[in-house]
Amino acid sequence: MAIDTRDTREAGTVPRRFVTTTVEVEGREETKVVELPEHEPTPWDESAELRIVGQRATRVDAPEKVAGRARYTADLTRPGLLHAAILRSSIARGRVSLDLAPARAVAGVVDVIGNAELERRIRLASGPLFDTAITYAGQPLAAVCADTADAAWRGVEAIVARYEAEPYVGSFDAAVADGAPTVRRSSKKPASDDPTRSPNLAFGSPDVLERGDVTRGLAAAEVVVRRVYRTPVQVHTALEPHGAVAEWDGDRLTIWESTQAVFRVREQVALGLGISQSSVRIIKEHMGGGFGAKTSAGAHTFAAAILARRAGRAVRCVNDREAEQTDTGNRPCTTQRVTVGARRDGRLTAIVCEADVPLGIGGWDGGPAGLFHEMYSCPNVRTVESFAWVNTPAMIAFRAPGHVEGAFALESAMDALARELDLDPLELRRVNFAERDEKKDRPFSSNQLRECYDRGAARFDWDAKLPSNGRWRRGKGMAAQVWPTGGGPPAYAIVKINGDGSADVLTGTQDLGTGSRTILAQIAAESLGARLEDVRIVLGDTERTPYAATSWGSMTTPSVGPAVRVAAEDALRQLIEAASEVLDVEPSRLRASDSVIATEDRAASITFRSLCDQLGDVMILGRGARGPNPTGVGLASFGAQFAEVEVDAETGVIRVVRIVAVHDAGRIINPTLAEAQVEGGIIQGLGYGLFEERVLDAATGRMLNANMHDYKIPTIGDVPRIEVELLDVPDPTANHTGARGLAEPPIIPTAPAIANAVANAIGVEVLELPLTPWRVLGALGSHPERSEGSPSSR
Repeated sequence: MAIDTRDTREAGTVPRRFVTTTVEVEGREETKVVELPEHEPTPWDESAELRIVGQRATRVDAPEKVAGRARYTADLTRPGLLHAAILRSSIARGRVSLDLAPARAVAGVVDVIGNAELERRIRLASGPLFDTAITYAGQPLAAVCADTADAAWRGVEAIVARYEAEPYVGSFDAAVADGAPTVRRSSKKPASDDPTRSPNLAFGSPDVLERGDVTRGLAAAEVVVRRVYRTPVQVHTALEPHGAVAEWDGDRLTIWESTQAVFRVREQVALGLGISQSSVRIIKEHMGGGFGAKTSAGAHTFAAAILARRAGRAVRCVNDREAEQTDTGNRPCTTQRVTVGARRDGRLTAIVCEADVPLGIGGWDGGPAGLFHEMYSCPNVRTVESFAWVNTPAMIAFRAPGHVEGAFALESAMDALARELDLDPLELRRVNFAERDEKKDRPFSSNQLRECYDRGAARFDWDAKLPSNGRWRRGKGMAAQVWPTGGGPPAYAIVKINGDGSADVLTGTQDLGTGSRTILAQIAAESLGARLEDVRIVLGDTERTPYAATSWGSMTTPSVGPAVRVAAEDALRQLIEAASEVLDVEPSRLRASDSVIATEDRAASITFRSLCDQLGDVMILGRGARGPNPTGVGLASFGAQFAEVEVDAETGVIRVVRIVAVHDAGRIINPTLAEAQVEGGIIQGLGYGLFEERVLDAATGRMLNANMHDYKIPTIGDVPRIEVELLDVPDPTANHTGARGLAEPPIIPTAPAIANAVANAIGVEVLELPLTPWRVLGALGSHPERSEGSPSSR
């Protein structure tokens, strides 16, 4: 391939090496100072002729996974390995005193640590590690390590815990009620001077965001719809639980961790233990799911590290399923009061959402408001989000946090409005298509949502009527999504050409099971002019690789991909310069393809391997960095999903028959992996819509369904026929690979599409997720006239 040698820095001026840019992560904006790459490649637009990018390449890690060679944290063994287990609180609020002596007497137990044994105070997202002040059920209180896992758990059971229970706060309403006990005293924002304000109202005051004048907009509306929607707490339920193996070599600590953020965990561990980051190495090889929950060091991390240092042996600490379901984060529940106004032609005049969100003992202001400002064109939008601290486990980002909750409310309200206006729901969405990012008054870098509507409707056969089938009522529904997925810096990569002409690509990102190794290998091979099998990706190791950010917010491909491309082109530039000397041909006449450098007429050529043989010990190292994001444009991915359901009017059971999903995420690097991402998001959204709901015991605040038997996630028998179409329209404005993120968008519209299909089937809305049989029957029971005969299908 030919390469572009343009320098990104302005000619005739002092070169600028660092600039400020804005990166949007999980709906929050961050300003970062980043390094400008030496060269900015020519964007891969629609005219780019690519051989490897865009192909259905087989996953590069498939052989080791299929053969069982892929190592996860729980698989790792070290010489003299000890096993650790954690004691957790059985009450939601109060104090505890522990007698650890009985645990130390258990056969096989090597060490026990509680609050008194910690050399320094270590703070987690949910509060201090092993604190004696209890703020939620499931809080870590102590840890035991032993020769075997069974002995460690026997040690945990032997600890004598004496609790002094206090009244706890378990809901938003309880948190803000008069006289409610104070849950926690920390705040991101200055506390309000209002003496009537609840001390449990997080961040000091509600978050209010408004454009236009909603009072005027509602006055101008000819139809107004008002609804109250409720969504549940959803637990991440990754198949691989959180876990860490820690080992000390003198004053150097190595931790093998199931994490989405090797560099972030390194920073937190170094800070918590009071040692330098250079003394800590974090390694992440393979992962069995994260979904946003594995972005920080946890109690398991520090327990393993501290016990390993005290014992002088490696320690493994892996959560059991109850701990995983209880204390690794969650998507918080919401109550959303939604008002939507429109003219008779369907044009929106006002959108209002007031949301109450109990975060748990910790969390951040990641509520549903964002979608209400971004999804549709509307001159008057107002959102008020009130967050509260409660005595439950802390919320943590969960695949498209906030937008998933908001989509159920907004998209359900849009369908309710369509019924009031006697408009087709899809036509209502087309009428209110947002040409630009109205939240920030700027254009989108690219927006193919209209095409998603058109292709999805055609593939689904949206206008066809569904036949009635006795007690099974059939219905159809749809929903749309937007999600900020532009990625951004900083991200670095190094491409190292080996003596045999193969290439190692080093970058500090993580593969969560999404296929990042394959995606980055395809980008590197394309940019280097190499065969895909000649490229190896090395990632997930803070000691071996340069920095890359946390894998969250659909960031990895659009963030790390451009850095890998720059590094590969830098390495290719050096290879071509060397080949020019060997072949006695001007560099401008040489191209690389299939690991061969040649002139266009192939009169002169040399393989990478032969060239490296002649170079001997000369090392080719390509360096790449992710440049700043473009200014003045919104970077987002879009999509639409269409669902067909059957509802048993006698039992309330819902069967999802099929889902058609059409998504726009810029250039698709690997269609097979991208389709898998969409299918995975839909299945997780199906669980959110139909089954998943944390249940707490009102008396104790403990989770009653903290296992995979009682906490229902979809099984293969629940998965409908899923049809995925990806538009594959490159977005060279977003970055020079043309790709945007796709990991999170597919989960956003699934539950509302299903809910709208259910409403279409039974003729009445179900306003609370999940759509359990008793909620469906409750909705039918509140409208007895709906129980006789099926409503007319669209």
